[in-house]
Amino acid sequence: MARPIRATISAPALRHNYAQAKAAAPRSRVLAVVKANGYGHGLDRVARSLGPVVDGFGTLEIEGAVRLRESGFAGEIVLLEGFFEASELAVIAGARLATSVHSEEQLRMLHASPPPTPIDIYLKINTGMNRLGIAPRAAKGALDRIRESGAAKSITLMTHFANADGPAGVAEAMRRFEEATQGLALPRSLANSAAIFAHPETHADTVREGVALYGATPFADRSAEQLGLKPVMTLTSQVIAVQELEPGDTVGYGSTFRCDRAMRIGVVACGYADGYPRHAPSGTPVVVGGVRTKTVGRVSMDMITVDLKPVSHARVGTPVTLWGEGLPIDEVAVASGTVGYELMCAVMPRVPIIEVA
Repeated sequence: MARPIRATISAPALRHNYAQAKAAAPRSRVLAVVKANGYGHGLDRVARSLGPVVDGFGTLEIEGAVRLRESGFAGEIVLLEGFFEASELAVIAGARLATSVHSEEQLRMLHASPPPTPIDIYLKINTGMNRLGIAPRAAKGALDRIRESGAAKSITLMTHFANADGPAGVAEAMRRFEEATQGLALPRSLANSAAIFAHPETHADTVREGVALYGATPFADRSAEQLGLKPVMTLTSQVIAVQELEPGDTVGYGSTFRCDRAMRIGVVACGYADGYPRHAPSGTPVVVGGVRTKTVGRVSMDMITVDLKPVSHARVGTPVTLWGEGLPIDEVAVASGTVGYELMCAVMPRVPIIEVA
């Protein structure tokens, strides 16, 4: 019998979450962001689920972008980090991809080794994230250089918000963007997941739905359920052993958890080699047999241990939900000191995937 851990991916939930972004930004095109293998959900699986309804895809990996095109998708595919070598410009043109341009080096490559045919370009402007992007004061000069290169079939102005999910908001970033692009009558792509749901003034022509597409919240103070989102990935397993412990007994490596009473402890087939966060502390929520309880002790490579006191009926074979339907991934992430993005992307190849169409 196969080890019982499974990740179930719900295509209806994926389509629902995409529709939520469309409803929140009804006058905008919505790019589904599928970088990092569709946030761990499978690039091909996500594309297949969304293909009939999606306006376009955003990704980082050129190989995945080309695969999307070769699969028959005819809509827009945007390389959000752009190109890394001049030789990629020919691939981008051949596959009819769009690319961001965010640096002096990329501008030089466009001039020195232009693509064989013009391509769609997203000019990225740095409005305070300070990762990628042309400085606002240099944006119009960069635009002129792109036009002079003859490489552009179309140009969209783009930025990425550092604080759309928090109290600082987008006002300062929008001020910088508007100042940098004043007088430019070009399409705009500004909003990420947080801005889609919190800042309608940023919606513009195209928004980019990332983590919200997969049913996690970009906010610390608003749950996915409050945003109308559904979990796409549900990670499940089973209890594979039960230990009856006495007061003073310890659990797991390092004996970090000590029983303060007689306890029934369930051993679950899931560990950090499956993608469960090793740094998840005792008390991380878990659902056993439909009842919420908590982990105890350290996460091992292949197992976690859970308190069965609230689950009197639990025994070997009782189902366990690690996150997803019935236990929001964001709750597990917060307990583990991380974000839902990381948990989604960390699920390991040895975990079987079940797709619900």
